[in-house]
Amino acid sequence: MLAQLTYVSDRNSNCTDEEIKKILSVAEKYNPLLKITGVLLYTDTKFIQMLEGDAKLISGLYTKIKLDKRHCNFWMISFGPIDKKSFPSWHMGARKIEGSLVDFKSDISKEDEIIFNNMLNGKEESGAKVLNLLKMFF
Repeated sequence: MLAQLTYVSDRNSNCTDEEIKKILSVAEKYNPLLKITGVLLYTDTKFIQMLEGDAKLISGLYTKIKLDKRHCNFWMISFGPIDKKSFPSWHMGARKIEGSLVDFKSDISKEDEIIFNNMLNGKEESGAKVLNLLKMFF
């Protein structure tokens, strides 16, 4: 079954930008073999990642990710079946958000800004809303 999983975690202080490059390098190597796609947004203090692929594979990958000492305090925002991938050609798209507060330079509504900030704090539970916001970044 094709599924999508989205989570937020706190980035540990030992996770440098060089470590992020290592994370992306591993994803670049293994995700195509597993037919996993997705995106990673990160700040100096947070990760937001959305994974797409076989439900069992991404569930297992999430379990493995939670053991990674580069981040902690995981909040699963959504996990469920999908008809098609939102990022079918991205084995792991990534974008860094500078600063602790996001300065939205697009026409984002106040509601979307609240949803995004709730997502960063692990308080947003609507996977569809989160996906729509992630698409704005990519």
